[in-house]
Amino acid sequence: MSPTDSRWNRGLLWALMSPLFLGVVPITAKIAYQLGVDVVTVAALRTILAAAVLWAIILLFAKQLAISSTPAMVSSMLVGAINGVGSLFYYSSISRIDASLGQLINITYLIFVTILLRLLGQRISKLTLGRMGLAIVAIYLLTQGGTAAPDWVGVGFMLIAALSYAIQLVFSQRIMVDIPAPTMAVYAMTGMAAVVGLAWLVVRPPLGHIAGGGWAAVGFMGLATAASRLTLFLGVKHLGSLQAALLSVGEMLVTVILAMVWLDETLTMMQIAGALLLITSILLVKYEQNIPNFDWWAILYKRWAQRG
Repeated sequence: MSPTDSRWNRGLLWALMSPLFLGVVPITAKIAYQLGVDVVTVAALRTILAAAVLWAIILLFAKQLAISSTPAMVSSMLVGAINGVGSLFYYSSISRIDASLGQLINITYLIFVTILLRLLGQRISKLTLGRMGLAIVAIYLLTQGGTAAPDWVGVGFMLIAALSYAIQLVFSQRIMVDIPAPTMAVYAMTGMAAVVGLAWLVVRPPLGHIAGGGWAAVGFMGLATAASRLTLFLGVKHLGSLQAALLSVGEMLVTVILAMVWLDETLTMMQIAGALLLITSILLVKYEQNIPNFDWWAILYKRWAQRG
């Protein structure tokens, strides 16, 4: 097996694991809401816990990954902070609309990722464009095939969340040229925790009424978030942000299945057709081998890294 094939296979493994963890998060958030946890507390505590878990792993098992170049660490925290703002919109959206519908709308980050990568100069293969077309048709069927009209404020919040997630994916691809994926994950999560923690301090919602099950749900979300971010960045490092994004749509399927089992949400025949198209788009990844090699902003970044 060539080094390129080995790199691709490792990235594929990590990128396929990430949706399993990501897909559980909105379901657990819905359960936490039902148990009395407010939106800001869900967003803040799950993120702070995830950051703490990642830091504990790094400091206990891989201290050498705790420090990197100053530009890499600052950049990681910056994109994490952007995603932190998006997470506040994400959990606000989930509090207004079904978890399954929210995930379907969130998949629009595929479109944002593609636009951003084109602006940065990366070539997009015909197969990738075809897979994206399938995914977009699938999203349409899944969104329009429901039995109830969506809450458009909730939809708008989710679109903002999708844009922030896309920004993190695209720029993490470049940052991880100079930084290991676990280091990127821990500093990005730290940036997220700082933003949502500040939001929680500003709002200061009451906590006394929250049941024990609510705390357990938030704790589980923290662990799932830590695992999802670590595997996500490992996937991005080996496959690139676009391929990782295309594989991450699998989180929607995980969410929809769990929503049907735990939250009594249902799918129509049109939505089932959309889900099958989405699965097809994901499975076509085995024909992709276009590991990214563009470096649009290398000169500026490397000069900064040398000073750091």
